[in-house]
Amino acid sequence: MPLRPVGALALALLLAACASPRGPAPFAPPGPPPSPPPPAPPAPRVLPLSALPGWAQDDHAAAFAAFRDTCQVSRDPAIAAVCRQAKAGPALGPSAARQFLEARFQAERIDGEGVLTAYFAPRYEARRTPSAEFSAPVRPKPADLVTVDGGRLDPGQAGKPAVARQAVGGLEPYPDRTAIEAAPVERALAWMRPEELFLLQVQGSGVLVFEDGRRMKALYAAHNGRPFVGLANPMRERGLLPPDGASAEAIRAWLAANRGPAADELMRLNPRYVFFSLAPDDGREPAGAANVPLPPGRAMAVDPSRHAMGDVFYIDADAPILAGAFPAYRRLVLGLDVGGAIKGAVRGDLYIGSGPAAGVEAGRVRHRLRLYRLRPKVGGGP
Repeated sequence: MPLRPVGALALALLLAACASPRGPAPFAPPGPPPSPPPPAPPAPRVLPLSALPGWAQDDHAAAFAAFRDTCQVSRDPAIAAVCRQAKAGPALGPSAARQFLEARFQAERIDGEGVLTAYFAPRYEARRTPSAEFSAPVRPKPADLVTVDGGRLDPGQAGKPAVARQAVGGLEPYPDRTAIEAAPVERALAWMRPEELFLLQVQGSGVLVFEDGRRMKALYAAHNGRPFVGLANPMRERGLLPPDGASAEAIRAWLAANRGPAADELMRLNPRYVFFSLAPDDGREPAGAANVPLPPGRAMAVDPSRHAMGDVFYIDADAPILAGAFPAYRRLVLGLDVGGAIKGAVRGDLYIGSGPAAGVEAGRVRHRLRLYRLRPKVGGGP
């Protein structure tokens, strides 16, 4: 983030002496020290959209279109009222869209700073049968996997969902990645390169392209309930990647170049394992947790314990730590998805889109985030 130059302060010193034949002027005692300047007033918590950093440069037509296409998922009556107004009219151009949004929403800063990351819908090669290269099975949701109240496994987790399976003597936590990968494969939906299956599990969905050209969507079906552990920090700590070079494409390239025991050991640091289902590829963007297609660049995964699906936000993200990243992301987005690593009020995972270019961009996003919730104004209209 460029630093603003600080103007130099000019200090003028005026010395006046009054000469007198009777001797020097009498000594004047110093006055009281100057009072410190008053503290700067706090930034307003609620402000008009026009005051948001970067708002004037946003693509307001795209922001309006994303809101209009997905606002029906919100259960907030105030947002629903604005949604009906948006859907009642035609698509709007940049100027009309800006006027519509500014007339109906105001911004409320969410306290604190957090982190913005990004994700995408990948396209990977897959095979119907295994080979030395395509050796990782895409597994469906196991029949023995159940979601239960966490109190049945640990009294301290009562009221929280937990993933388990039936064992001798009762329920037990579902196995971790290492145990699942060591178990025989009863039925594989497809076979992939190990590092690409791992990244597909991180993203949660994608498109598989088979050797005959057929394309299938790999859709999230379930996970094993274990915590998600990213590889960027361990790889930096081991010196495998430079501090500013642990992007997704760099991680994938290292895993591919070291396919085998070294890569497997690293990937097993993440105990979470994701299961999938397959469906024909209809060419549409994947649906997130809100069950609507995700508008690229306008959908964000949020913490569902802090935010509701369909909430409207403005992101102000800068100061990236990864080389090659865009310097800033400032735009209106919708909360339309969730993610295992997305925890906290000021934490977001921006959906970039699908395909290789989206993957390169998404893999470089790790920015400082300031987050604003956009709330409908009282009255809901201009």
